[in-house]
Amino acid sequence: MTTSTAPLIAVIAGEHSGDLLGAGMLRELRRLYPNAEFIGVGGPLMQAQGLQSLVPMEDLAVMGIAEVLGSLFKLLGHRRLLVNTFLERRPDVFIGIDAPDFNLPIAKRLKAAGIKTVHYVSPSVWAWRQGRIHGIKQAVDHVLCLLPFEKAFYDEHELAATFVGHPLADAIPMQWQKSDARAHLQLDNVSQWIGVLPGSRKGEIARMAPLFLQVAKRLYADNPALKFVTPMISAARAEQFKVLQQQIAPELPLTMIDGQSRDTMAACDALLLTSGTVTLEAMLIKRPMVVAYKFNWLTYQLIKRLFKARFFSLPNLLADALLVPEFAQEEATVDNLTAALALQLEPQAEQTVARFAELHHQLKQHADVLSAQVVSQLISD
Repeated sequence: MTTSTAPLIAVIAGEHSGDLLGAGMLRELRRLYPNAEFIGVGGPLMQAQGLQSLVPMEDLAVMGIAEVLGSLFKLLGHRRLLVNTFLERRPDVFIGIDAPDFNLPIAKRLKAAGIKTVHYVSPSVWAWRQGRIHGIKQAVDHVLCLLPFEKAFYDEHELAATFVGHPLADAIPMQWQKSDARAHLQLDNVSQWIGVLPGSRKGEIARMAPLFLQVAKRLYADNPALKFVTPMISAARAEQFKVLQQQIAPELPLTMIDGQSRDTMAACDALLLTSGTVTLEAMLIKRPMVVAYKFNWLTYQLIKRLFKARFFSLPNLLADALLVPEFAQEEATVDNLTAALALQLEPQAEQTVARFAELHHQLKQHADVLSAQVVSQLISD
């Protein structure tokens, strides 16, 4: 362990979103401690802030039971290396960024050895499998929450937590003109544009794109002046979507964009989205939306028994009200989504947009600065 003026800080991020979060926090920690040393796991953004990554971050970015099982020996080996390194070097603080299944067991070992631990991005323990809170308390000294209602849950369970706001609220401007986004993407500025965002993963597109394309086809039949646009994260996902479009709605006037999902959403009059972080981005960009999600049958049987929250989309969770239409599983039908999306093109949708602005202000807390201040306080205590 080093001195408080040159602390040793251990930090692990398991995927790109964590690398982005961690880079902002490390930048602020470097301002507080110019001589700090950072070790752990991170991607190029965190490494640019001085992190020495002990194993490749890509090795941790594994999702799905089959994929985890296939990488299990490698993951366990990495975890053993990291725990042993941290126990030997005894950092002033350990920060796990998201990836709770990987980070919380490490935090538990380190906390038991007297090392202070922080978890950045609350697991969705308030929504499902609430019994996990007991394990989190054993592993973590302080939780950094992105959403305001999360802190209340930890307060109730007597675990120190700070609402730091969401970095996306800091990064996305309060106003994003449609005309500017359309000019950037070379979309015409006269038509009404609907954004179709079925997800970024292969399985999500397989489940959601056929439904979304049928909804777009129905809307286009009712209003041939509409145009559609979809951003795709990679060439492989674009090809997957293109094949489905040719099968289901070959006549649809649809423009496919390479990446640039935020610009694409900003260019639209309304959005059809698969639930996830993209719904928060859409709210911050302030575009009317309809949210849907379909799980595979087995996953849904599990989740519906354990899920405790009233809503599943982030705008509704933040508002604690049905702010945007959301449809899951058997309710996610062509009829329901078409009717709801048509309403989002009506003038009354502007009332929802005004509420989006209020929520944006609530989340805009300078998360990088606040998270670094909490870590600094733990180091000095």
